[in-house]
Amino acid sequence: MSTTLHTNQIIPLLDQYGSLADVEVVEETGSTNADLMARLHLLQAPVLRVAERQTAGRGRAGRVWRSVPGGVLTFSLAWRFRRQAQGLLGLPLAVGVAVAEVLLAQSVPVQLKWPNDILKDGKKLAGILIETSPVPDQDGGGTWTVIGIGLNLSIPHELEAEIGREVADAPWLAQMDRNTLMAHLLNALAKALQQFEQQGFAAFTGRWNSMHAYAQQMVRILDQGQIVHEGTALGVDANGCLSLLTAQGPVTVVAGDVSLRPV
Repeated sequence: MSTTLHTNQIIPLLDQYGSLADVEVVEETGSTNADLMARLHLLQAPVLRVAERQTAGRGRAGRVWRSVPGGVLTFSLAWRFRRQAQGLLGLPLAVGVAVAEVLLAQSVPVQLKWPNDILKDGKKLAGILIETSPVPDQDGGGTWTVIGIGLNLSIPHELEAEIGREVADAPWLAQMDRNTLMAHLLNALAKALQQFEQQGFAAFTGRWNSMHAYAQQMVRILDQGQIVHEGTALGVDANGCLSLLTAQGPVTVVAGDVSLRPV
């Protein structure tokens, strides 16, 4: 079993979808997302960039994503869509579906938390950060996306203390060959992104709702720490918006920098 990531061990495991992306593995970098965002104007094809260690990993809303070598799988995928940015509503949820389905296939019991976290035992196992950049019309138009994912494999107590809250990990996955795991994830993501290009989030709505961690539970939606909605979480619609049943009636919540918390 290989505990070290190698480009030449990932590539032979890629299928027709995963093979669409070039693969890069680096020992250490600040942020795989930042690396790819800086190079978008040079890219000719999708690129997967995987780092053994990130020193400046980022999560949503500017949060720091902490990792340890071998304990967290950190990677980013640059992917160009023909769609404009406004046509990418629901993309973080579609990515969550693709990753969660890979983990479920490996017997890791996961659920999805709107808008873009993957939970195990009610705690965060993986997070998704998507950044976008428009492609100039003279270059064919559309949107480059950089999809960053951090997946906890084995979290030491010191790192959990540094994070400041309980997080989940997956010892079963930590025992798996990480090149095989990375190949499974890239295959699933590339297939999902092609499907999203053609059908939008509508192709993922039912799949997302089947893994909804807080279905029919009371939740609060917070914006910068302030409660903006409270009600029963019903599920997501074809745009990836969350439907809530509040005391005042139904409300549709659009994903942005809002957060969801169980009541």
